[in-house]
Formats: sequence, C-alpha cells, structure tokens
Amino acid sequence: MKRRAKNTNPTKANKSTQRVGNVFATLGPGLITGASDDDPSGIGTYSQAGAQLGFSMGWTMLLTFPLMAAIQEISARIGRTTGHGIAGNLRRHYPNWLLQIIILPLFLANTTNIGADLSGMADAARLLLGGPAFLYVLAFGLICVLGVVFVEYSRYVMVLKWLTLSLFAYVGTLFAANVPWPKAISGLLPHFNWNTAFLTTLVAILGTTISPYLFFWQASQEAEDVKTEKRRKPLLRAPWQAVNEFTRIRTDTLVGMAFSNLIALSIMITTAATLNQAGIKEIATSAQAAEALKPIAGEFASFVFAVGIIGTGLLAVPVLAGSAAYAIGEAWKWPIGLSKDPEDAVAFYSTVAAAGALGIALTLSPLDPIKALYWAAVINGVVAVPVMTVMMLMTRENRIMGKFVITGWLRWLGWVSTAAMAACVLAMIASWLI
Repeated sequence: MKRRAKNTNPTKANKSTQRVGNVFATLGPGLITGASDDDPSGIGTYSQAGAQLGFSMGWTMLLTFPLMAAIQEISARIGRTTGHGIAGNLRRHYPNWLLQIIILPLFLANTTNIGADLSGMADAARLLLGGPAFLYVLAFGLICVLGVVFVEYSRYVMVLKWLTLSLFAYVGTLFAANVPWPKAISGLLPHFNWNTAFLTTLVAILGTTISPYLFFWQASQEAEDVKTEKRRKPLLRAPWQAVNEFTRIRTDTLVGMAFSNLIALSIMITTAATLNQAGIKEIATSAQAAEALKPIAGEFASFVFAVGIIGTGLLAVPVLAGSAAYAIGEAWKWPIGLSKDPEDAVAFYSTVAAAGALGIALTLSPLDPIKALYWAAVINGVVAVPVMTVMMLMTRENRIMGKFVITGWLRWLGWVSTAAMAACVLAMIASWLI
C-alpha cells in the first residue's frame, strides 16, 4: 500500500530535493557507463598522465568529451531503437566472421581489465587495512559476481547508480592538494609535444576513455530496459516514444560522460599538483598514486584516493563482466539479461562468472598486471575501430534503424570519434615500429 502524502504544501527545500531525486531517477545506463569508465586501471592512467606530464594533458578531457558522448549516445540509440544490443544487431545483419572476430577479443580484453582492476582494488585495500592482497582480490571478485547473479535487476542497477557517487572522492582530493590554478587552467588549452612520452600518454588516455565494452554495455542496458519496463517498447514498434526517449538518452549520456571526464580531470590535476611538483613522475598503478600522495598531500588525500579506487572498482568490474556476457550471449543466441533469474539464463550468468574467475586467476599468474593492462588497452583500441565503424554503418541502415537513422551533427561527431580512435591505433603501431 502506498503511503499518503503528509504535507500537501511542501517547502522549497522539499521541492528541490524532489527535483534532484527525479533527475537522478531518470539517469541510468549513461551515468553508470560514464562512471565505470573511471575504473581503477583508468585511474592509474590518469594518475600517470598527471605525474609524468603535469598539467599539460588536461585539454584531452575537453577533447574526448564530445567524442565519447556522441559514440555512447549512438550506442544507446541502437539498443533503444532495435531492442537489441550491438552484438545482437551484428548477428542479425552482418557476416558471422565479423561478429566472431569482434566478440572474442572483447571477452579477452574485458577479463584482462577485470584482473587489473581487482589487483588495483586489492592494493588500495592493503594500503588502508593491510593484509594479503589475494584475499581482497577474491573478496572483491566474489562480491561483484554474486551481486550480478543474485541481486534483483532493479535493485542492482540502483546500487550501481549509488556507487557512482564514490567517484566524488577525487573531487575531494583537489581540496587537499595545493593546486596552482593558473597553471591548471592553462593545461586546458590544446597543445602538442611531439615526443614519445606525450604521444604514448595521449594514446593511453584515448584508449582508456573510448573502450568497446562501454558501447556494448550501454546499448544492452537500453535493450534490457525495453524488456523490463512494460511501457517501453523498441522504437521500431513504438515510434511515438522516440522524442521523449531520445531526450532522456541524450541527458543521461551527457551527464554520464561529463561526470566521467570531470573525475578524470580531477585526478590529473591532483597528481600534477602533488606528485609531479614533488618530482615523482613514475606511477604504475592507481594504488601507487594513493600511497605517494600521503607524504605530499596528507593522510586525507591518500585515504580518499584509495577509497575511490575500491568504489569505482565495485562499479566497473560488474560492467566489464556484464558487457562481455551480453555480447557473447547475443552472438550465440542465448537467453540473456540481468533481469532474468539465473536458472533461466544459465549460460549468460556462467559467462559473467567465468569473466570474474579468469580476472581473479590473472592476478595469480606470473603475468605482470601492468603489462596485462597495456595489452588490454591495445586489444581494446584495435577492436574499437571495427566496432565503431560497424556501428556508424548500422545507424544509416533503414533495415536496422527504420526511420530513426542517425543524421546531422551526431553522425558527424560519431565519425570524428571513429577517426580519432583509428588514429590512436595507428599511433600505437607507429610507436612499435619506431
């Protein structure tokens, strides 16, 4: 039974709180996708950028914002319009060989990324509490996998949304760092240094912010919402819903990507103002950045930085495992969806568990997690180019998108994002050859 409203004339404060709550309720796949982009391995990349190159890379966050926002909105529109994720549309409309050469590397990159993230979370927990790293790896891995499998979909999505708030920890670290704001603001102006360190960091940042698992996750979540909410239907079958849904998707995506880039920029500025200014320019992991902050910015900054690593890891690992399961499940025609009971989607949830288990196992292997993360970024970068190209081709096809083919500035930005990612991969290859 619903509760009756006790106050028929709410105060301005109550109205403001209600408006904030309503806005937060409308945010979903875009917010979670943007926040999960700042995973522990991404935090390590941004920390390294700030430590090694100071404030000079801040402009990359302004550059990547419109590019990642455009490609993520396109991903969401594909899922909402068709009622299927990217892999599902690939299977229906494109050759099987193209589907397989995209899906299998995606699973490999995601599991490698899970291992690197779990390792970063464990290092952060050790920094805070001490103890053996593997116990933390195992605990975090089990929490993430069991949460995906056994927690009701609507509740789990709400948990993920609340976990995004943990990233505000990195905004908090700015207040503990003595930031020379004129220098920090000057770093927002685009400029290039044609040296190996600059180009390598630029490639790493682009590869970290524009990753294939984000495309698959957001498209699949939009398709999932169509299945779980009765009033929503694929736009191909309910075109009258398009205006409201496209407005919601754009708001959700812009907020999510802006949030993601704000956090990344905060990390860069914090580490530039502390580690770089202190002459500490080599940071391999996010936990090392947190530890190095302690003698420079104090216990508070170090503590908040470490807590943020754990919070964002708890958000990112389920997204990585879930996007892999969605992709493989759609490719192989399994019953899929986080809204399904485990007994109704055994293969789907087994893939989630397998991705988590392989990530845990990776932390026990002789493979250096930092090298593993590097190769995951390489695989992500290489896979992103054909995925983004196929996505852009999908969006012009009437047989896929019906009358909702994507045109205008959004299509233009999508192709610019694709070209930027292709340039990123070519830069990697050139750096190997040189």
